Amino acid sequence: MQRKDDFATRRQHLAGLSEAELEARFWQLADAIVQPLVELAEKNTSPSIERSVLLRLGFNSLEAKALVQTVIDQGLLSRGAGNIVYVAAHSWGCDGLTAGRRLLEGQGWDTVQAHFQAKGAGASEAK
Repeated sequence: MQRKDDFATRRQHLAGLSEAELEARFWQLADAIVQPLVELAEKNTSPSIERSVLLRLGFNSLEAKALVQTVIDQGLLSRGAGNIVYVAAHSWGCDGLTAGRRLLEGQGWDTVQAHFQAKGAGASEAK
């Protein structure tokens, strides 16, 4: 079976573009292709993903599990556990581990809740 070579026909709409314009077109199309994946990742998470994030931030597995459960209990899982730790750390002017451990002690949840209420339901802090 011989393939019909129609490359010249298919590329006519690109023939007049410069190298820079072709590169810009490539990145525009690449962005369009991955955008649904980015949206899916931004809108969906799970406790295991959030525990994984916290482990990479330096928490041990028991801390990560407890912190994610507290995030769930606070109704903030969709905000991301790492993001919540970041918000608390920024608010307190400390590092993430210190902030997360303070959250585990029950401190600062009112501040975190207020932050996200001020941002609105659709806002995302960590980008």
